[in-house]
Amino acid sequence: MNQEIQNIRSISQLHEVFGFDKPTHPLISIIDVSKWEIPARFVGVKYTSELYSIALKDKSCGLQYGRNSYDFHEGVLIFTAPNQVQSVMKAQELNEIQGWMLFFHSDLIRNTSLGQAIENYRFFSYDVHEALHLSDAEQKTITDCMSLIQREILERIDNHSQTVICSSLELLLNLSKRYYERQFNTRSAQNSDVISQFHSLLNSYYKGGKFTEMGIPTIEYFSDKIHLSGNYLSDLLKKETGYSAKDQINNFIIEKAKTLLLSETEPVSGIAYSLGFNYPHYFSRLFKSKTGMTPQEYRKLN
Repeated sequence: MNQEIQNIRSISQLHEVFGFDKPTHPLISIIDVSKWEIPARFVGVKYTSELYSIALKDKSCGLQYGRNSYDFHEGVLIFTAPNQVQSVMKAQELNEIQGWMLFFHSDLIRNTSLGQAIENYRFFSYDVHEALHLSDAEQKTITDCMSLIQREILERIDNHSQTVICSSLELLLNLSKRYYERQFNTRSAQNSDVISQFHSLLNSYYKGGKFTEMGIPTIEYFSDKIHLSGNYLSDLLKKETGYSAKDQINNFIIEKAKTLLLSETEPVSGIAYSLGFNYPHYFSRLFKSKTGMTPQEYRKLN
């Protein structure tokens, strides 16, 4: 297996590497997956891309994103941000898989409203097993947006091309955000289990003295344990509880701090260290932002 990582920097290079016709637009391209033949020589090749991608596919496509293989057997929408390591796991024949893949370079959306908001579409950083499952109606709506973009790409580029393409792309992403919320809602039982796991891990981390030994836990600590991406876990928690993962951790710290401030005579600095803060003033700043008073004021008041 070839361990060298190839970096794809542009739409033109993407077309060249995979043997597609020359692109009609320098910054965006839509590929018909049924026409994408992947020969055996690509198997095991790892590559990164400086492109965003959105893919609608009907079944396993033999690709691996990071540590996770794509193994769904129904229509799903997958989003990939730039600089993620991907690899081909098996060869692919013509017409083996149905669907499409949309690639665009960040230069396309630079200095546009979409460029300013792209970080808000957090699903670009979800793991592949957190893909968006679409109903037939949703799939048609998303594909209609893609077709509108496709028609614009094939037209002669003029002064309005970027605006029309970016606004259509933004509509596709906003619809995807709506459909992800629907997916969160329809998985409430599964989500409740994830929330329970999160709180159990947080309590175990505290009881095990890891706040003092290892510092405040990161979102990645929990996402690794629960086998979800950090963004997906935080968005799930936000949807179900109203608080992101970071907010949940900070709220937990504040509640423990209140108990320690009232039940012990230890200095505030010592409490700060025991809760994972290297610098006590960071603890005091967080405490005041959450309670409206400093730790010393809280201790005196109560």
